[in-house]
Amino acid sequence: MKHSHEYYLEKAIEISKESRAAGNTPFGALLVGPDGEILLKQINVEITQHKCTGHAETQLVEKASMKYDKAFLWNCTLYTTVEPCSMCAGAMYWANIGTVVYGLEEKELLAMTGSNEQNPTFNLPCRKIFAAGQKDITVIGPFPSLAKKIAEVHNGYW
Repeated sequence: MKHSHEYYLEKAIEISKESRAAGNTPFGALLVGPDGEILLKQINVEITQHKCTGHAETQLVEKASMKYDKAFLWNCTLYTTVEPCSMCAGAMYWANIGTVVYGLEEKELLAMTGSNEQNPTFNLPCRKIFAAGQKDITVIGPFPSLAKKIAEVHNGYW
C-alpha cells in the first residue's frame, strides 16, 4: 500500500533518531518499492564503524544494489531526512534509484553544522549532480512542513 511522501519521511526521521541513539550522526534513509512497501531501512554508521562512506543513504544503496537489479531499483524511491550529499547522490545514480525524496535541504544542514569537522557539508544540491548525468532521476523535496522535526534530531549534536 502506497502512502504519502510525508509518511515515509516521518519513518526516516524515526530512523535518524535511532542513528543518533546508536552514537552516529542523526541521519536516516529508507527504500520504498513500487508497491509502497518499505524494503530497506538504514541508519548512518560513519562513526560507530569508522567508515567514511557510512552515510545512511550510501549504505542503503549498497545493500539495495546487491539485493535488487537495476531495472527494479529504477522504480523504487529512496527517502532521506536530509538532501543527499554528492557522495550519496553519486551512489544513487550508479545504483539506478529512480526517485529521491528528502525533507531538509543540504544548505539548511550546513547552517546547523557550520564548520564542524565531523560533517564538512557541501553546498551542492543533489539536483545539480543528477543533472550532470545521463539519467532523469526524479527529485522531490524539500518538505518545509517537516523541517522543524528533522532539525530537532540534530539539536545539540553539532
